[in-house]
Amino acid sequence: MSNRLNREIETPAEKQNRHKAMEAITVLNTLKESFKEPPKAMGYFYDLFEEVYCHQKALHSDKVKVGTMCIQIPSEIIYALDGVPIRLCNGFYTDDEIGSDLLPQKSCPLVKASVGHLASKNITDRPDMIYSPTTCDQKTKAGSTIEGFGYDVVDVDFPRTKESEISREFFRRSIRGFSADLSAKTGKKLSRKKLRASISKIGYAQSLYHQLSELRKSSAVPILGNDMFLVTNAFFFDRIDSWIEATEALVEELEQRAKEKVHAAGRVSPRIVYTGSPPIFPNYKIPLIIEESDAIIVADETCSSNRMFNDRVAVDEWFVNDMIDSLADKYLKACTCPVFTKNDDRIRRIIELVKSHNADGVIYQAFAGCTVYELEQRSVLEAMEKEGISILYIESDYSPSQHGQLSTRVEAFVESLKIKNRKRR
Repeated sequence: MSNRLNREIETPAEKQNRHKAMEAITVLNTLKESFKEPPKAMGYFYDLFEEVYCHQKALHSDKVKVGTMCIQIPSEIIYALDGVPIRLCNGFYTDDEIGSDLLPQKSCPLVKASVGHLASKNITDRPDMIYSPTTCDQKTKAGSTIEGFGYDVVDVDFPRTKESEISREFFRRSIRGFSADLSAKTGKKLSRKKLRASISKIGYAQSLYHQLSELRKSSAVPILGNDMFLVTNAFFFDRIDSWIEATEALVEELEQRAKEKVHAAGRVSPRIVYTGSPPIFPNYKIPLIIEESDAIIVADETCSSNRMFNDRVAVDEWFVNDMIDSLADKYLKACTCPVFTKNDDRIRRIIELVKSHNADGVIYQAFAGCTVYELEQRSVLEAMEKEGISILYIESDYSPSQHGQLSTRVEAFVESLKIKNRKRR
């Protein structure tokens, strides 16, 4: 009786942390225990996510934390101004439920979870300011809701076309404005030397990702797609030098596994290119179902991985203004986000990934309420059919309730790819 009376009542923040820790550890344990032996270098990433999401460890208490709502804010400029970028896209169902009280029920779960996370104010690395590119309508409108929680939210204008010189100049001006605003807020001057150094560092991080991507083209794929999502999701918030060091170790180990023909999946596991709404930790619902169904994700076209690391910055002159313009060009031209009015680049990119990674099919996930991906699925499906590429379209959300139905659809698709492969042989 006395023990029950002495028990402390759990606060809302503690309850939220407990639920999020349960979500995080479930996914991490699945990755560690439900598949073939993962690379030893993945231990760094498993521990990182456990420390941040199960033990609420802050990583950047000594830095200005710059929250970003999308991938169109150049990290290079943030690092050059001695800040640290923290991407605020959120994958927790716990936070999705909090956001559901603040946004329309039919909103995208990623946006609801991001808003719910910021609304709770239960954040270890709380952003000092937030920059929100005006990409999709829901993220754009969410900015004013987030501002109501006491955050300094700055819109960064983003064009809906990228082919014209007008739109390119428009975005160059946006990034110049972002750079000036952040410089004023941090009290730091953007120097030529620091910007060049940060472009070089991010470029090196991209080169590591490309090395990992190359290894996934071989017949024996040394790493699961889910582990790759974890590596690239860590780039959202980790200390950049720690991420680079851990990824270097991963590249080295995977090169050795590739030489030894270690295959992370089964002998006849179909190879999948994944596209659509981004998998953000711990919402790996569809990627986990795919790899639990005896397929392996060999490449992706999403803004949580491949698209984020795709093209490098091309600088003509190493002066500050030229570098800022080059960054703006890179972040606009290389982007294949479905918010663009025309998006042939995305279709071309998916087909290219299928061919370069010798994939057997494509799985296209759209979050229910993520209208741009829902709208674009028709044109992508038609293009894949024209190329003779098998594709499965799935609509999902963050709730755990659909698992059985989704598994059945994915398993049937994977089985059809296996039959197709058997007939080819």
